Amino acid sequence: MTSFLALPADSGFGLHNLPYGVFSTADDPAKRVGVRLGDTVVDLAYLETHGLIAVPGAGRAPVFHGTLNAFMALGADAWDAVRSRLQDLLRADGAPDLRDSATLREHAIVPLADVTMHLPAEIGDYTDFYSSRQHATNVGTMFRGPENALMPNWLHLPVGYHGRASSVVVSGTDVVRPSGQQRPDDDAPPVFGPSKLLDIELELGFFVGPGNDLGSPLPMAEASRQIFGFVLVNDWSARDIQKWEY
Repeated sequence: MTSFLALPADSGFGLHNLPYGVFSTADDPAKRVGVRLGDTVVDLAYLETHGLIAVPGAGRAPVFHGTLNAFMALGADAWDAVRSRLQDLLRADGAPDLRDSATLREHAIVPLADVTMHLPAEIGDYTDFYSSRQHATNVGTMFRGPENALMPNWLHLPVGYHGRASSVVVSGTDVVRPSGQQRPDDDAPPVFGPSKLLDIELELGFFVGPGNDLGSPLPMAEASRQIFGFVLVNDWSARDIQKWEY
C-alpha cells in the first residue's frame, strides 16, 4: 500500500503501521486520538466529527475525543474496521474523501513537530508480569542470594503483581527519585531517605481492550483479540526501598 502523502524513505510509520496516540496542539489544546503516518499525525477526532470515520458499535457517541479508552472498549471488530477505513482513506488509490480535499487535509493532517503527546489512556489497573528468567534470577539474587534466586513457582505459572497505576506517565515526564525506608546495615535500624539504588527496566506493555465480566474466564484462544496494542515501558524500581519492603 502506498500513501498519497510523501513519506520519508526510511520511515517506519507507513500504512502497515499506524500507531495510535493522544495528542494536542498549541492551536487546539483539546486532547484527541491520532495515528502517526510518516512525520505527520492524522487527527481521528477531526475525521470522526466530519463523518469520514464511522466506528462500529459506537452509535452517536464520539470515541476519538479525549483518551483511547472508549475506542479500546469496543473490541477487535471495531479496531479492525477503523484500521481498514484509515488505510483506505490514506492510500494513494483509496477513497478520495481526504485525498482530494485540501481543506480536510489541512485540518486532519498535523505535522509531528507541532504536537504534544499525552498519556494515551486512563490507566485503571496495571499488572507487571515477571516474564524474563534472567531478570527474575538477577532480582532474586539481590533479595535472597544466588542459591534461592528463582522461586519454585516461577517455572510453572505466569508470576504477576499489581504495579502503581497512578505512576504511569507519558514519555518525557520528569521522574522524581523516591524516598522511603531502607536498611543498608542489617545490624542497625532502618533509615529514611532518597533511594540510592534506582534501577530501570525496559519492558513491553500491553493495552487490554474490552476485558471480561467478573466470574467469566477468558479462554486462551480469545486472548489475542483482547489486546489493543503494545507500548514500551520504562519501569523504574527503587531496589533498596523495595528490598526492605519485600
